[in-house]
Amino acid sequence: MDINRLTRLSEFAWRIEPVNGMRVPVIIYADETLIGDMDEKVREQAVNVTMLPGIVGACYAMPDAHWGYGFPIGGVAAFDAEQGGVVSAGGVGFDISCGVRTLHTGLKREQVDPLKKELADALYATVPVGVGSRGHIRLDHAQMDEMLSGGAEWAVRQGYGRPEDLERIEERGRMAGAKPDAVSVHAKERQRAEMGTLGSGNHYLEVQEVSEIYDPAIAASFGLATGDVVVTIHCGSRGLGHQIGTDFLKRMQAAAVQYGIALPDRELACAPIESPVGREYLGAMRAAINCALANRQIITHLTRKVFAEILPEARLDLLYDVSHNTCKVEEHLIHGRKKRVYVHRKGATRAFGPGHPDLPKVFRETGQPVLIGGSMGTASYILSGTASGETLSFASACHGAGRAMSRHQAVRTWGGREVVDELAARGIIVRSPSWRGVAEEAPGAYKDVHDVVIAADRAGLARLVAKVTPMACIKG
Repeated sequence: MDINRLTRLSEFAWRIEPVNGMRVPVIIYADETLIGDMDEKVREQAVNVTMLPGIVGACYAMPDAHWGYGFPIGGVAAFDAEQGGVVSAGGVGFDISCGVRTLHTGLKREQVDPLKKELADALYATVPVGVGSRGHIRLDHAQMDEMLSGGAEWAVRQGYGRPEDLERIEERGRMAGAKPDAVSVHAKERQRAEMGTLGSGNHYLEVQEVSEIYDPAIAASFGLATGDVVVTIHCGSRGLGHQIGTDFLKRMQAAAVQYGIALPDRELACAPIESPVGREYLGAMRAAINCALANRQIITHLTRKVFAEILPEARLDLLYDVSHNTCKVEEHLIHGRKKRVYVHRKGATRAFGPGHPDLPKVFRETGQPVLIGGSMGTASYILSGTASGETLSFASACHGAGRAMSRHQAVRTWGGREVVDELAARGIIVRSPSWRGVAEEAPGAYKDVHDVVIAADRAGLARLVAKVTPMACIKG
């Protein structure tokens, strides 16, 4: 991206002034190097978002921002229903409620290392992974609707996990306002056999070591210490979420015409929040959020079973679970007064700061854990939400490293076997059903996640707490 076309606000913040139909500015959080490496398409897409009706504040781009469908990935925007605000499927993404959860094992690296290969093999054999992967759970029509309404709460009731898990999941494990009837029969059919599966792409299950602590006080409150082994699960709503996105994009294109909304890009198809299509999408999207929460809860149950067999002394207590493809109704300060707005986060993590009333009591003093996944074979990071982030970005932070090249480019650059062998030489075990999938997710295909989280920290979006490095990775 051409920095000469931006107004520099600070070392880590840049502004695009509102002109030519823009209703609000664009604010990009990144250092000069990250800005320079961003595709010009990020600028174009963020500017287009500012032209949608009812947008308030600004359109924000996180340090990992890159080109996406409609909204840039790493894009955040809020809309006021009272001002004709809209909801956009492209502002949430196809993998609705894709997110990350991290579990404490209660073990140190020296306890896990001798059994690392056995552990990786058992996790790979137990947690279905890959394109079209199917689990062992089959839901009938009534069970599907119960899951879409109940989320992780439903999963715990079915015996997948512990009641205490729910306190450490965003929305306490269940997104209110879900409407299973707004989800198409085709979307439900796609999901019928996919519960408890990781899927493909950049989804993974990793065994990781806490390798560095940046904020000892917050790390201690999160229960993290150097040498601890944790498990991180990254996945979403699988086929159901993708189908909801596909179904409603078509309906929103028609709705935009019906309501006289001039779209700067047809990929930004949207509908007024208070319209029938808008309300139905929100209900279906909330059902998909519950699907993702239930899916990660089932995978957690499967992971605990594996550890119980191989390392029975492991605890597998949940640290936190947070999504990064959602639209949620939240209160934020708009022009000096609190307003309820619909915050779209696409490839961006909610990051509530200390004292926020929606946080579990255990995180009220520190702020919310913000879980940032790296690319395969690189470090991931744990941050905490800040009070400043609530005014800087509607309490949002980055979600990962962000792609630096397309999957096609990655496949032309690396071979899957080459990547696996290179990581094995560094002591990282990879298990995957697809060599091509490994090549697509090669570490070099992504930005440096360390640079991304440093930018988020320095910009004030979230506080850097700990670094975790992979020991074993299960991926599609």
